[in-house]
This record gives sequence, structure tokens and C-alpha cells, in this order.
Amino acid sequence: MMRLLVSVAREEEVAPAVSGGADIVDVKNPAEGGLGAAEPGRIGRIRALTPAAVPVSVAIGDAPMLPGTMALAALGAAGCGVQYVKVGLFGPRDAAQAERLLAAVSLAVRESHPRTRVIAAGYADARAFGAVEPEALPALAARAGAHGCMLDTLAKDGRCLFDFLDVAGLTAFVRQCRSLGLESALAGSLRLAHAPRLCELAPDIVGVRSAVCAGDRTNGRVSARAVAGLREALTGAGAPVARAAPCGAP
Repeated sequence: MMRLLVSVAREEEVAPAVSGGADIVDVKNPAEGGLGAAEPGRIGRIRALTPAAVPVSVAIGDAPMLPGTMALAALGAAGCGVQYVKVGLFGPRDAAQAERLLAAVSLAVRESHPRTRVIAAGYADARAFGAVEPEALPALAARAGAHGCMLDTLAKDGRCLFDFLDVAGLTAFVRQCRSLGLESALAGSLRLAHAPRLCELAPDIVGVRSAVCAGDRTNGRVSARAVAGLREALTGAGAPVARAAPCGAP
């Protein structure tokens, strides 16, 4: 079942995200980048406001090549009671570096919060800034002990995931994740119009923020109507979309 992840930046966005049908509430700080990290207090408040049946994920940043620093950040995020920790592999310059950083993050989380899942976030536009290419991500994530892979975009300039990778490349990514037992997630300025292609690709998770915001991705606010509309579009395009818990569910 394909799940819809909705990124929120503030506490007041939780209710519209959940009532609109988000299957996962994702906490990020868009002012600090595509995978910018929010303050621990805000993460804790968002987890408390989100129904227990709805998982919460946390982005810990577009990470520099500092394995110890990012392991500590991941440990702090996991301690907020979330179900997913996402780390953006921005700093590593090759697969070996990325694996080393991700292994440090995975170990820190596994030893302290074994039920929390680590997601390696790569970038569809990685070639533009010398990061690890998307094709290498699933194999290194599996070796590092991560639980899944997300493809996002670093550039937030109007281009989207499909401007950097074609359907064949994305299909290969989803299939490789599945063959390695990893969850697959696609994000990167995705819009309502992309629903048919997303259904063809059938990742485990589709991640959005701009598509469901009234206003820009940094200062806008999640709209319940927009979330519900995207869910309806995904279902109408043929996706077996998971049913989210109702707002206020235990």
C-alpha cells in the first residue's frame, strides 16, 4: 500500500495534515534546507499532537560528512518518540563516504531505539553538486543497516523529481529497494499532476509539502483540502493508498 507523507513545519499544520489523510507526518524546517532539522521541542510537540496511530518522521538535515555529529543528531531525533529518522546524504562525495555516515547514524539509532527506522535520503539532482548518485543509494543503504531510501531534490527552484530522473531510472530505484528489503520513498516538489506517474512507479511512500501548502513551502500552511485532493488523485489514478487514521484517533 502506497502511503502519503506530508511534511509539516509547525504545530498548527498537524491537524490539517492528518484530517486530510496523511499516513505519515514528517517534521522538517524548510528554512534550513530541503531536509532541514526542526528543534527538539517542536518535534516533541508535533509527536504529541499527532494521533498515536499515525507515524511521525523527522529530517535531521542535509548532512555534512560528519558521521559522529550526524549520529548524535539522529540519536536526539529518535529520542523524541518518532518512527522514522531521515538523513540527507549531502556531504558524502562517494558511496563509501555515504555508507560510513549512514552506518554511524543507523548504529546510534539501533542501539538506543531499535524500533525507529532510518531512511537514507539521496538527491535526484546529486550530479549538480557532487553528491552520491541515486543509482548507488539502495545498495549502500542496505549495507549500512538503514531501513529505506528516499529520493528528494536539493534544488527548490520550480523543478521537480521528474526533471532530473526519468521513469525508467525511478522504476529501477523502486525495484532495487524492494529487492533489498528496503522501503522506497519518492519526493522532490511533486504535484497533483504527477499522480498517474507515481502510481505507475508504486513506491512505498510519496512525500510532499509544496503540493499541499497554501503559500510557499517555507512560510505556507498545510491545507487539509489539498491533502485530501492529492490522496483522491492517487487513488483515482489507480494507487492502492493506505487509509490514514482519523484526526484524534488514539
